Amino acid sequence: MTENEIVDYIQNNSIEKIKFAFTDIDGVLRGKLIHKDKFLEGLKDGVGFCDVVFGWDSADACYDNVSVTGWRSGYPDKLAHIDLSTFRLIPWEDNTPFFLADYKNNDLTDLAICPRTLLKKVAQQCSDMGYHAAFAQEFEWFNFKETPQSLEEKNFHNLTPLTPGMFGYSILRPSLESHYYNDLFDLLGAFDIPLEGLHTETGPGVYEAAYFHDQILRAADKATLLKTAVKEIANKHGIIATFMAKINEKLPGCSGHIHQSLWKADQSENLFFDAQDEHNMSTIFKQYLAGQLYCLPHIVPMLAPTVNSYKRLVEGAWAPTTITWGFDNRTTALRVLNHSHKAARLEQRVSGSDTNPYLAMAASLASGLYGIKHQLSLTIPATTGNGYANKSNGSIAANLMEATQIMKTSAVAKELFGDEFVQHFTATREWEWRQFSKHVTDWEMKRYMEII
Repeated sequence: MTENEIVDYIQNNSIEKIKFAFTDIDGVLRGKLIHKDKFLEGLKDGVGFCDVVFGWDSADACYDNVSVTGWRSGYPDKLAHIDLSTFRLIPWEDNTPFFLADYKNNDLTDLAICPRTLLKKVAQQCSDMGYHAAFAQEFEWFNFKETPQSLEEKNFHNLTPLTPGMFGYSILRPSLESHYYNDLFDLLGAFDIPLEGLHTETGPGVYEAAYFHDQILRAADKATLLKTAVKEIANKHGIIATFMAKINEKLPGCSGHIHQSLWKADQSENLFFDAQDEHNMSTIFKQYLAGQLYCLPHIVPMLAPTVNSYKRLVEGAWAPTTITWGFDNRTTALRVLNHSHKAARLEQRVSGSDTNPYLAMAASLASGLYGIKHQLSLTIPATTGNGYANKSNGSIAANLMEATQIMKTSAVAKELFGDEFVQHFTATREWEWRQFSKHVTDWEMKRYMEII
């Protein structure tokens, strides 16, 4: 639908309300339900929205270390500009129209810290280089027979999984909750997030979903909306879906792997594939991979943004710990899939399901383009066998604070994303670490209370 057709649809179909949203720095959707008249009025100049959404964390606690907004400025409105190209209907909410939005300053300049705006900037750089970036993100998540109220009442302990036991790729387990399972597939498709596949993963009540790859901005929109859509569909079935990276030290974590490739602008040729090369890898692919390996230490917080993210990045838990790559190797940070022209791609395996897709995809594309711009050579050999044991090129930062301090002072990160974004984003990650550090955990109580 064209923009005019969308407006006509809203005006001529007895629609009185629309919903729009955008992500904060943590990837949490923030938005409103507004009257159609306010929606139509705001199409030109934007809709005012309190900028506190970029001044607080995922628990609505206000940062004390950022400059973009705060008590000193009075938390004024900034302008949310609704992107009509993101139009879709919410099938589980009586087909309420839904849109995504970008944030701008009141002088209509881009807000540098807006995650979707950052990705649009990187995607434009890619287009200017003559490439079409095709991306997709796959997600794993745990499902529990709980509600928000029961989570609080149980203090987030002893939760009831949707199904018991470790049963990856099970045909049997989803049949126990077939209405939910089929609703996920059908309703996500109706919400313009058609799934390529949906299955159980190893772990009690764990599902994994992959959607069809798309142009990078649309792919990030789908990834972002998928997470919230799954939660809303789950709620209607009395289920809590969580995209935490790691819920239990005894169980595998939840990944958010990013698949990526570069094509000619008209999408006629996959530029990663070269049948004349020993490994079917083009020069562009090798430079792109070299860029990701080089930049990886500088961008880790954008791929692993929470304290919990690093509990997933441990040896032997299906998540990488070293700066490595390999051919179809699931123990490395970067996995090359190079069997055919159509499917040749790079899988980035560091990111978990807790990522902000806009930031994780921006980090992936920007670092790959860095390698092409600087014509980096792929000097690191492919890892064969156990990637956990190959520390020759270094290891991924062990925790959020360590990763953040590297990014905060990194000239590479600032070249990729700009000073303003890096300064704000790393300040929010330092805040996240501070919130964690002041809390006494169950582990500390059990370990120290009686004995020490």
